[in-house]
Parts: sequence; structure tokens; C-alpha cells
Amino acid sequence: MSSKDARMAELDGPRWEPRSGRATKLVVLCHGVGADGNDLIDLAPLWSQALPDAAFVAPHGPEPYDGAPFGRQWFSLADRSPAVLAAGMGAAAPLLDRFIDAELARLGLPAHAYALMGFSQGAMIALFTGLRRQPPPRAILAYSGALVGAERLEAEPTGRPPVLLVHGEADEVVPVALGRNAERALIRAGLAVETLYCPGLGHGLDDAGLSAGALFLQRAFSEA
Repeated sequence: MSSKDARMAELDGPRWEPRSGRATKLVVLCHGVGADGNDLIDLAPLWSQALPDAAFVAPHGPEPYDGAPFGRQWFSLADRSPAVLAAGMGAAAPLLDRFIDAELARLGLPAHAYALMGFSQGAMIALFTGLRRQPPPRAILAYSGALVGAERLEAEPTGRPPVLLVHGEADEVVPVALGRNAERALIRAGLAVETLYCPGLGHGLDDAGLSAGALFLQRAFSEA
């Protein structure tokens, strides 16, 4: 096994146990490039007010960030050509798959009792993985992200989870046009999509987007 393979063998990250004491659902938070799981686990205290019986976990990306001496990444962005991005996503998705399965087993939860959230590169991996998992997540929340492999979307997904897309209209890192492209592709593929485009917001999260996410998760888990 190469050093890179060993690095990518298993994911881990910070966890937040449910306010109610026993988890009945799981929310997996996927960070952006150059960050790590600690960047998003702080969403748990906020969203647990709407989901008191949810456990939250924010895995660190499988690779050291290749653009700085700190942080993690799900895959390299050094080459952003579509084929290379799709290959990077395809390598990272099975690692996230295994991590989700392990967390559900750790909590004693059924295979469908989870949702995925991601920011930026984390939104990309959450969409790529969640649209292809079986059973699908109860919801996918993608903040400031993009949809990789949109041209194959209608043939590849195994489920049709509801998707929330949130994007700042002033995003200088992932242009809002990529969020709108994702919206169109997901709708063409037959998914139920909700969107929130935030005027003046750059590449980040704001109160409006986080409130929308809490309500989206609450509704998704309340449905039979």
C-alpha cells in the first residue's frame, strides 16, 4: 500500500452527540478545500435546536491540502479539467461511503437515517456521493458548490433525494453560475430542488442559508 493509499484508508473527524441523548438520525458535514472537519462541526449546536435527536459528524478530507502546508482536501484542484475532477471525485466518494456506513453502524441507525451537507468542495463531494448511494440520503444540502458529472446524472443516480442549493450571488471562488447550472441539471434529472441565492454574499455561510438548512433538514427527516 502506498503512503497516499494509507493516508486515504479511513476518514475520521469531530462529532456532536444529540441533545436528546440518543441519536435517531445522522447529519454528515463535508468541509471545503483547505479546511478540515473542525470548520463545520460548529453548525451542530445550531442545527441541533431543530434536530435534537440528530448526531453530527464532520470528517476530515482524506488528503493533505496540496495548496498550503495545512488543511485537508477531498481531492486535488490543481487540475480542474472535467475528467480530472470526475476522477478525483470517484476516488474520494467510496471513502465517504464507507465512513457513512460506519457511523450509521456505530449509532445503531438504519441505512436511510442520514443526510449530507457540504460547503464548497464539500458540497461537490456531498452531491456526487449522495446522488449515487443506496439507500439515498434523506436530504443533500449543498452550499457554494458545483455539480461534477452533470452530463451523466440522469443515468447514474440510484436515488432521488431532495436537494437544497444555497449560493452567494457575490461568490468570488465558486461563481453563482455554477450553482444555477447545478439547479438546472438536477431538475432535468427529476430531483426535487430548493434554492436560495443570497444577494451580496461571497464564498461563505450566512444566517439566511443556515436557517434554510435547518428547516430543510427538519422537513426531510419528518417525511415518512
